[in-house]
Amino acid sequence: MSTSKNNTVFSKNESVRTFQEYLRIPSVQPNIDYSECINFLRRQADLLKLPLKIYEPVPKKPIVIISWYGSERALPGIILNSHMDVVPVFEDKWTYPPFSAHIDEKGNIFARGSQDMKCVGIQYLEAIKRLRKAGVSLRRTIHISFVPDEEIGGHDGMETFVKTADFRALNVGFALDEGMANPTNDYALFNGERFIWQILVRCPGTPGHGSLLLPNTAGEKLHYIIDKFMTFRAKQKARLESDPKLSIGDVTSINLTRLFGGVQNNVVPPELSVVFDIRLAVTMDDVAFEKQILQWCKEAGEGVTIEFLQRNNRAPVTPLDNTNPWWIAFKSVTDELKMNLKPLIFPGGTDSRYIREVGLPAIGFSPMNNTPVLLHDHDEFLNSDVFLRGIDFYEKLIPVIANIEERSG
Repeated sequence: MSTSKNNTVFSKNESVRTFQEYLRIPSVQPNIDYSECINFLRRQADLLKLPLKIYEPVPKKPIVIISWYGSERALPGIILNSHMDVVPVFEDKWTYPPFSAHIDEKGNIFARGSQDMKCVGIQYLEAIKRLRKAGVSLRRTIHISFVPDEEIGGHDGMETFVKTADFRALNVGFALDEGMANPTNDYALFNGERFIWQILVRCPGTPGHGSLLLPNTAGEKLHYIIDKFMTFRAKQKARLESDPKLSIGDVTSINLTRLFGGVQNNVVPPELSVVFDIRLAVTMDDVAFEKQILQWCKEAGEGVTIEFLQRNNRAPVTPLDNTNPWWIAFKSVTDELKMNLKPLIFPGGTDSRYIREVGLPAIGFSPMNNTPVLLHDHDEFLNSDVFLRGIDFYEKLIPVIANIEERSG
């Protein structure tokens, strides 16, 4: 088949067209109006003949739930989660308009959100469409959730929703959420996430004329603090580079992201501040590390303080062993399909962390192998074949996890 004919075949595929329609909704941060996404999802729910409900624990931040009720609704069900929002774009850096969902001659679908993560939300829906058309019935309920604001931390989305009575009423026992593309033949799977600290360090000091060597200046204190944080960073980087078994999710990362202060070029300022973005490894002793940071502040000089701009709680890691029946079911499908899994700790943050925080097992998985990692990048794309194989995967998986014998409660 020629590449031009191949392109035509993909553009006529009903599932691909639905994916393109969703990608063309510019639900880009910040200040998103989610109404177009909601209208699109209502149409999908109508096609599936399934009920759709909208929750708004935070005004204008809708949680959209499409539910396929099982025959034994008392059993804990499954939530298939995805987020509606996408990150901003720099249009001049894109080969094709970022919300055009253009398909090139190789079948690559170019759009913001093609990998992160509108693909997975549509794969859920298209797989369920096939299953319902085939007359498949399930014991457990499947909730397909579409949530807001994941790309800015999920604070008004999943983080708030999991604490509500509405979420508890869903009777969720297990969750699937986003993973990440993998450029090799393996499939990346995530059962835990580093937890995020974003820390502002304030360094007050003696102000004065820039020609003097004043004591106890903000700059001296800032220098000490930066040196301590960046020395720790260098050690973690060396550890990662020296052990090929480790991935970025296995170490603690620190990055200096912002600097504040100064009033004039020849004035020693009364205060300088620095922000560090820290992603703590799941093996990290966070209590001891916080004490270490406070000790650095004390050593830096009088008045140096920290403020947490973001402080995620430590979330448990979902076990990938025989104690977890959901994992056993998941693995049985990937084994049958001969999908080689690569379990990892997610390097960034997804809504899975909030689900795990309330005690539920969650796996992050996007069925995208042999695919470059382009989330948040220019020219983000997903190949049509990879997208369609993902639907095949969920078509196999959903009945298996929805019919397992795991006990209720």
